[in-house]
Amino acid sequence: MNRSQGILITRPVHQAEKLCGLLSEAGFLPIRFPVLDIVPTQKSDQAKQILARIDDYDRLIFISVNAVNFALLLNDGKIAAFTDRPIAAVGASTADALVKQGLLVDTVPESGFNTEALLAMPQLQAVKGQRILIIRGEGGREALADELRRRGAAVDYLEVYQRACPDLDNKPLTKMLQEEQLAVITVTSSEGLNNLVRMMGDELKSALLILPLVVVSERMAQDAQARGFFHVVVAKNPSDAAILEEIKKIINGEYQWLS
Repeated sequence: MNRSQGILITRPVHQAEKLCGLLSEAGFLPIRFPVLDIVPTQKSDQAKQILARIDDYDRLIFISVNAVNFALLLNDGKIAAFTDRPIAAVGASTADALVKQGLLVDTVPESGFNTEALLAMPQLQAVKGQRILIIRGEGGREALADELRRRGAAVDYLEVYQRACPDLDNKPLTKMLQEEQLAVITVTSSEGLNNLVRMMGDELKSALLILPLVVVSERMAQDAQARGFFHVVVAKNPSDAAILEEIKKIINGEYQWLS
């Protein structure tokens, strides 16, 4: 690859530190360009009303680390509301965040780390008659709730944060694209991917689309290919280590791209 080893990191500011550190240790140059801001929900009164009725629910499902952190923020940092009932986490990082807060997790996929993997877990098969609360950000996929309802559960949402597109100066990144100083792009959400393309504009679209792109799910890969990205690689899981592994493979020329 006749490019420098600049790696574009598009995660929100508070989630980028570990990956940037790993990249630096591996000899790469992490370039931070957060394409998502994660902020508390503006519907806090509505969310607190649901939180006040949390004892009505038989099971809680946390969708992300952000769901854990912002749920606790909404509850003034107290964990009592989330104890005394089974808790499921979509992925290992979310489970780790729950455990660090002193909460017990009884359901987390061993691999996959997505809605489909969670739905395959034995604990979520016989849920008829249960009341389940999914804790997440505003919007997002409906597949988890739809399937749990199909299995006979009553499902509600506690939406504790929202995503926003940052107002960033893209001139430094524009210069890097024009001078071919980037080797790989990493994106960890479809919304982030949409924001990245929009933030760079039509003028730089072709330079963006030819760069190798590392994503964290097959669904994201499909979204990226639909947007015109030519070289899309799916990490084995959403962890920083898995993303780094794919970056190394790309830089080492282990993928043979079609022209």
